Amino acid sequence: MYSVIEKVIFLQDIDVFKDVKVEDLAHLAVIAEEVSFLSGTALYEMNDSPDALYIVVAGKVRLHRNGQEIAVVGTREAVGAWSLFDDEPRVATATALEDTEALRIARDDFYDILSDHVRIAEAVLKSMARRLKSLTNLIQQPASALPNMKSET
Repeated sequence: MYSVIEKVIFLQDIDVFKDVKVEDLAHLAVIAEEVSFLSGTALYEMNDSPDALYIVVAGKVRLHRNGQEIAVVGTREAVGAWSLFDDEPRVATATALEDTEALRIARDDFYDILSDHVRIAEAVLKSMARRLKSLTNLIQQPASALPNMKSET
């Protein structure tokens, strides 16, 4: 079982929480539930309602859609964080590639924290804006400049 301090250490490495002050991360750490997944078990399925985000503490998670691998997520990375911000179904399935331990933050608990702690909400919005700018810059590059991009014909 992880202490609040250990959970804070994991949370501060997650992109969406990078701008959240350490003392504010403690509020999120309190609601972060420890969960385990055996290799081959889905954390969530494509089209599921986005009910939680997961921070991988140990193990690896494969994100895939329609048989195609999107990414492999490892220790100190988040899975499903961005889908918490809309009501749309999940766009991919997340499956444990090996036995995996994670911290799970339920959507409802997350929103309760955001409504009670404005500084956390502001920091999360700042992270989202930075991510959106990064993605906008990426899609504005010519296709020849994008690394490892495959043509979809």
